[in-house]
Formats: sequence, C-alpha cells, structure tokens
Amino acid sequence: MLNPADDAFLAGLARRFPPGTLAQPQPHHLTEPRGRHLGRAGAVALPRTTEEVARLVSACAEARVGIVPIGGGTGLVGGQVMGEGPLPLLVSLERMSRVRGLFPSENVILVEAGAILADVQAAAEAAGRMFPLWLASEGSCRIGGNLACNAGGTAVLRYGNARDLCLGLEAVLPDGSVLHGLKRLRKDNTGYDLRNLLIGAEGTLGIITAASLKLVRPPAAEGAALLAVRDPAAALDLLGRAQRRLGPLVTGFELMHRQGLDFLAETMPGLRQPFAEPPVWTVLVDLGLAEGMDPAAELEALFAEGLEAGLVSDGIVAQSLAQRADFWAIRETIPEGNRRIGSIASHDISLPLGEIARFVEEAGAALARIGSLRVNCFGHLGDGNLHYNVFPAPGRRREDYEPLRAEITRCVHDLVHAAGGSISAEHGIGRLKVAELERYGDPARLAAMRAIKAALDPHGIMNPGAVLRAA
Repeated sequence: MLNPADDAFLAGLARRFPPGTLAQPQPHHLTEPRGRHLGRAGAVALPRTTEEVARLVSACAEARVGIVPIGGGTGLVGGQVMGEGPLPLLVSLERMSRVRGLFPSENVILVEAGAILADVQAAAEAAGRMFPLWLASEGSCRIGGNLACNAGGTAVLRYGNARDLCLGLEAVLPDGSVLHGLKRLRKDNTGYDLRNLLIGAEGTLGIITAASLKLVRPPAAEGAALLAVRDPAAALDLLGRAQRRLGPLVTGFELMHRQGLDFLAETMPGLRQPFAEPPVWTVLVDLGLAEGMDPAAELEALFAEGLEAGLVSDGIVAQSLAQRADFWAIRETIPEGNRRIGSIASHDISLPLGEIARFVEEAGAALARIGSLRVNCFGHLGDGNLHYNVFPAPGRRREDYEPLRAEITRCVHDLVHAAGGSISAEHGIGRLKVAELERYGDPARLAAMRAIKAALDPHGIMNPGAVLRAA
C-alpha cells in the first residue's frame, strides 16, 4: 500500500532540496483538457536537474509515496491526473527545458524533457534542420510527455511516431537510479532496448529527463491540396496512387468528414473555408519534395488522375506556402470546433488500412441504432489513425446522452477490435482506458506488462493506476 504525500513527508522533503523545489499545485497541474477528470496531490516538485529528480524519486521510494509525472498537461486520457488513492507527489520537469547539445552534421539534438515541442522545433530550424513531430498542442506540450505517450501527429506517415524520432534517453528509474542512455547512435545492439520500454510507458516505469532526438533536413519544396473524394475507400485508393507517384515524399494524408467542417462553420463563422459547399469527404494531401520538383504540378497531376478514375470530384491546390498553411489551419482547428460543440464520446482508434472503409460504414449504422447522433470522423488516414467522435443531435446537449455514453464507446471499440485495430492509436491508455485495455488486450501481453512493472517498480510508486490498474 502507498502512503500519502502528507505534511510530515513534505516537510522532510523540503529540508533536503533548495527553496522553491516544492510548491502548491496550480489548477493546470490538476486538470486535463476535456475537463472530465480532476487530480489531487500533496505538492508539486519542480526539480532543476536530473540529480534532483533522482533524489526525489529515491525519497518517494523509501517512503512508499506515489509519483505522478506531468509534462505540458495536454494528454487526453487522464494519465497526468490522479483523482483517487493516497495523495501523490506531482513531479513537473518544466524547469528542465534546456537544449544540451545540437549536432547538425549528425542530425541530432539533445534536449531536456521539460522542453516545449515548439521550442525544440525552433532550435532545429535555427540550425537549418527540422524536428518532424507536429501536434496541435506543440505550443504547450513537452518532449518528456511526447515520448512517455509515444505521440503521433500529422507526419507519422513519413517520419513515424515520437518513438521513431528518439535515439536515446536519460531517465530516472523507480528506485532513484539514473539510466544514462543519452546516446547519439543510430545502431546500438548491446542488449535490451530500455529506451523503447520507457517510450510509451506513460511514466509508469520511470521519469524521462532528457532525450536524444533525430533531426532531418527540410524538404526543398512543400505543397498541399484539398481534394473532395467519393468516400474513405476512394481516399485510400488515392493514397496508394500518391505513394506510387512520389513514394516517401508524401508527408501527410488527412481525412476530414463534412461534419467537422460544419462544426467549424457553426462555432467559428469567421474562419474562411476553402469550398463554398463542403464535400462529404475531403483529403488534405501534403508533400515535401526534393530540389527541382514542383509541388503544385505534382498535386495537379494527382488530382487529374483521381478525377479520371472517379475518385475525386473537386479540388484546390495550394499556390503558395501561405495557402498551404491555411489548409492545415482548417484541419488543425477541427478539434477546437469539436470542443465547442461538446462530444458525447471521443475515440482515438487505429485500423488496418484495408478495414477503414468497412468500419466507417458499419460503425455509422450501429450508432444510428443506438440513437440520434452525429459523428465527426477525421484523422491521419495515411497511418490508419482515426478520431471517431460522437456528438448530440442538433438542439440537444451531451448531458442528455450520459446514460448512452458507455454503450456508444463499447459499440465503437468492439467494432475496432473485431477489425484488428487498436482502441488507442496515439493518446495512450492513461487512467481513462485501463478497463478497456483489460477488456481488449492480449492476456499474454498484459501478463508480461505486469511482470515488467513489478520488476522495475515493485512498490508501485510510478504513476499509480495509469496504464495498469493499481494493485
């Protein structure tokens, strides 16, 4: 059993650290973006160095006090807020935000875990490089949280998840020891890959304190197009044609349903929309090309091919980088439109590409049998990740559907599981989806996860109740 981070524990801890290391939690430390969960904590620790993090963890291990690591607080599955159990100690690395090293010739940057993603992108850009992890929350999310949740984003199709962009980690393990794995190597086959064990563990196996990240050279030319497609099956056919033409130069391939554009028109009427009459289905195709290639010409050729094949009915090709940015602004504002409408249930799912069209059809029909609902299906079609969000009928509130919320999620997740998909594509498990992981997870995999947790964190102090149910 864990002990609380009570006044006696905190008083003893404060004597061992510089003034200001411990503070009262602020509202942003105890809330999450959707407002469904509130956290509790005895205090928030604000260490300045890895050595201080190690000493904090050692003290908590000795006293059997739970630790909840927190990054930018942008996670959507409650992994950063603990609402039940003995009061934990929050550990925020917001003071550990330095760039420790930049090696342009190696395409590597070393950053502390508290660095804001947008600041890492800016540091790479200043060196003539690019850190290709793009998220809607990049102005506030932090690298440690990105790695702890294996964040995805809009360029996974080309560059991969956060896991694929990390070469090495420095981390504090649950006993307070420091894992010195901050390497710049592309190849290192010296035993178990602890880096990949910690990435995606959501702070349940240790606290990431710094990372060695891959950079890339920016494309010589970039471009984008919005193309109206017949349906998701046509969108996938078009994706295949784009990749046949351009291979890995396709950076993003995003799917949007008209419902999301209608929500934007309703909640943000000043936002300029590209089509006078929004198509039922639209794809945003984004390219990053080599020197001498013309993005507009390549996209126009793809549009013409899609039109001839009956896949595409309309389209707009960006004629400038500013217009490309406008296209992306539409896509990246959809979550804000969703928030203003208020969803009943949101689902971050992934599916085999060949199952997506059938899932969209079957899920829509199944939800219609539950009640009068609106669905906004959008997301990263190129890597199979859909955000499948369910909303009230016009004129009704999400509170009216509270008795149906669990049934709606069970319906969606059952169909995803039957199709060989995942109930968590890029947002993690946190505390919100622990029961879902138990329901859909492979028993052998769950047993292995519990064994790893018990081996590395025998007292269960690291982010108790996240990913795996607390003992």
